[in-house]
Amino acid sequence: MNFKLPSEARLIYQASVAIFPLCLAVIPWGILCGSLAIQAGLSPIQAQAMSLFVFAGAAQLAGISLFGVMSPTLPILSSTFVIGSRHLLYSAVFQTDIMKLSWFKRMAFAFFLTDEMFAVSTSHIDKTRSFSYVYAMTAGVGFYLVWNLATLGGIIAGSSIDNIEELGLEFAIAATFIAIVIPSIKDRSTLFAVLVSGFSVLAFDMVGFEYSLIGATILGMITGFYTSNGEKNDA
Repeated sequence: MNFKLPSEARLIYQASVAIFPLCLAVIPWGILCGSLAIQAGLSPIQAQAMSLFVFAGAAQLAGISLFGVMSPTLPILSSTFVIGSRHLLYSAVFQTDIMKLSWFKRMAFAFFLTDEMFAVSTSHIDKTRSFSYVYAMTAGVGFYLVWNLATLGGIIAGSSIDNIEELGLEFAIAATFIAIVIPSIKDRSTLFAVLVSGFSVLAFDMVGFEYSLIGATILGMITGFYTSNGEKNDA
């Protein structure tokens, strides 16, 4: 008897439950993205296509904002690259497991990999001590569908509501990342890494450092590495 289907069905259910709160949190973010795209001068089709084919969240918002002020192409590309560079770290975490898969599955995984998918997938790995492609892709595809539906809502709203950004929807960005980070703090090294990254990015922004996100990420990684080694030595 083949038990593969029930096992996969259970993984799909578990992933759907895990990603659901983050899907709710990202709805205002998607609405903001769609509405700002319209107000920046993109057509409804272009705005929706950005979410369908780029699917980059914060990088989309940055690109839309720069496009709206008629920024040259190079600053748009460099800004979106810097914001999206954290995915290099995400992909490194899954490298060993993903390299065993077919080229098509690897490309699909790379496309759907987001902060939210990374968070729920690594949490599942911590609990089960194993990687599940079905679990990860269920979370990724589910989040993708919600993001695009929210973008569509923003496109409709952006065509009829002026200055929608004044509604404070951008708080959803911070709320989403808080919801991702807080559950992952399970030891001292992670806590220190989060604190150093948070304070560093604020300090870098205050002094006008252009690559504050990358700088804060590197400092957080270094802090986490050394405090983790310290914990191992103490043990």
